[in-house]
Amino acid sequence: MSDQINELFDKDGNPLGALLTAEAWTAVRDQVMAALGVEETPVIQEKPEPIADWEMLTQYWDFPYPVDMDVACENCGSKTDNWTEDDPRLFRLTSANLAGLVAFKCMNCQAKVVKKHFKDEIVTECTPYQEEKVTSKEGRY
Repeated sequence: MSDQINELFDKDGNPLGALLTAEAWTAVRDQVMAALGVEETPVIQEKPEPIADWEMLTQYWDFPYPVDMDVACENCGSKTDNWTEDDPRLFRLTSANLAGLVAFKCMNCQAKVVKKHFKDEIVTECTPYQEEKVTSKEGRY
């Protein structure tokens, strides 16, 4: 047929469906959803904060400086001296690992704040939230 579409048939030749490439699906997605009457309601379920990972990092802390609890967003200016004590949370922990990489989501502007703990210093990076994403590269589970 086409390099963009692969039709699928059962052993008797009855049609089962079709596989579209990401490019083809992006092009026809809205028309297909409308034709089938499928209304998409985004279900946003945030995973729980990985507090156990944070606690493991602090338990095995071997950096020459004390555990730092402050977080600041360069994008919107939000900041806190201790992210665990904020109610409601100004920053939500999204990941932490024993290597010292800790990531937060700014609850004000949705930016990603990453703190990289090195032997002699902490490097902080702030990446603004991007509303527009390439839907063909977006994973859904």
